Order: sequence, then structure tokens, then C-alpha cells
Amino acid sequence: MEDHTVTGIGARPAPALREYVDSYVGFDLRGLPAGVHCGPPSRALTAVISLSDPLEVAAGVDDGSPVTRFGSVAGGLMCRSVAIHHDGRQLGVQISLTPLGARAVYGLPAAELAHRLVPLDELLGGLAAELVDRLRSATTWAARFTALDELLLRAVGRGAGEDRVRRLRPEVAEAWRRLVAARGCVPVGAVAAELGWSRRHLTERFRGELGLSPKTFARVLRFEHAHRLAAARDPLPWGDVAAVSGYADQAHLVRDWREFTGRSPTAWRRGEVLLGAG
Repeated sequence: MEDHTVTGIGARPAPALREYVDSYVGFDLRGLPAGVHCGPPSRALTAVISLSDPLEVAAGVDDGSPVTRFGSVAGGLMCRSVAIHHDGRQLGVQISLTPLGARAVYGLPAAELAHRLVPLDELLGGLAAELVDRLRSATTWAARFTALDELLLRAVGRGAGEDRVRRLRPEVAEAWRRLVAARGCVPVGAVAAELGWSRRHLTERFRGELGLSPKTFARVLRFEHAHRLAAARDPLPWGDVAAVSGYADQAHLVRDWREFTGRSPTAWRRGEVLLGAG
């Protein structure tokens, strides 16, 4: 039996892309038990390109959502985890876009992709096929990340040439930055007041651009922080995870965990095959 190996290689995009692209991660998973990986909600719009078999993805975990096969897939901001079915072997690249990156790279506001999974070629056209070919022909992660920089810079340049890039309202961008910096632990009303807007006006503008209200986005950020702590090799006890992540108590964390993953924290840890593998 093949020993399991988990390789994850992260990289920053080229400086000219960093307003739009937060990070790249190359992953190579081998010899793991077949199962379902719970792809959690986060601050980023995620695109995944498989370099092996097509991805089998469902828009929800344990809820009967249909499984769809994608060679490459892009998604917007989510309020629940996606289910990634696998046979113990995955090879690919994950791209994390900022909300502004949706306009710059895809030519549409992040709100149009919220709660959706779509084939990457529907957003990038012929560039998607070229990108997949470049990534699959490259023999090193460095070469793959270089290809990502080159093709995404072309996408941004194409969008600028077509006047597709409309900047976020400064107040919305600033609200997004403040929520991210505080990991969701800041009152939305206080953020609105500091920007000179009413809470209702900020909520309407924020949801219109990102697809989530600022309150929901703050909840996603708190959950994202808790998930990162819980997925560590030596995780904190659940009560400490709740306290550090800004939850009122462990029961509050459990409620959000069930909503965002479809599972209790204990069931999630028992079912998540990638935990501790590596």
C-alpha cells in the first residue's frame, strides 16, 4: 500500500496582481483514504484547476447536493462548505482572489458569483484552456506559478482594455479591509459610522458588490479563523478555539460550525480525511 503524502506549496502572485489575487497553493495528495474534503467558506473567491482527474464537487456537504465534474472550477463567496469527493489522490492548483479580483480577472462583480460554482472557462474563455495547458506541461511548481502570473496578468490587462474593471466604492473596499483586519470581530454599525454611512446603506452596497451582507461576511471571517485553528496539526481544545476566534462561547461556535459545514465540529474532525495528513 502506498504511504500517504500531502504536499502543499504556497506562493504570492506577482506584485502587479496582489490587489486582485491573494495567493496560490499547489497541492499534491497521494495515498489518502477515499473520502469527502469539506472546502470551507472563506474571505476569498476560490478557483481550482485540476492537473489530474476532474474534480467532483457538490455545493453542499451531506445535504444531497448533486455532484458535478469540473476540470477547473471557480466559485464566489460562500455561506456553506463545498464537498470535494476524491479517491485519495488529487493534484492541482488553487487560486484565491480578493473581491476586487472578480472584476479585474473575470470582468464581473463578486456578487454575481456568490454561492455559485461555475467552470473556469465560462469566466476566462480561451485563456482558461491555455492556462490549464501551461500548468499541465510545467514540471515544477515555480514554473506553474509563473504561468499563473503571466496568464492572470493578461486577463487583467484584457479587462482594463475593455473597461471591465470598475473599482469598488472606496467605502465598501474600506469596510471589507476593516472586517478582514478584525477577523470579523468588529460591529458592522461601528464600521458604517466610521465611514459616514448608515448601517442599512453599507449593507446594501456591500451585498451588492460581494454578494454577502457585512454581518454574514464577518461571521464567515470568524469561522475561517476558527477553522484554521481547528485544522492545525496540534489544535486547541474547542472551547479555546471559540474564545480565540471571537465567539461568545463554545455553543456559539458549534451553531456556526453546523451552519457552515453541515456537520458538528466533532463529526467534521472525524470525517475530514486531510486533517493531520502530512
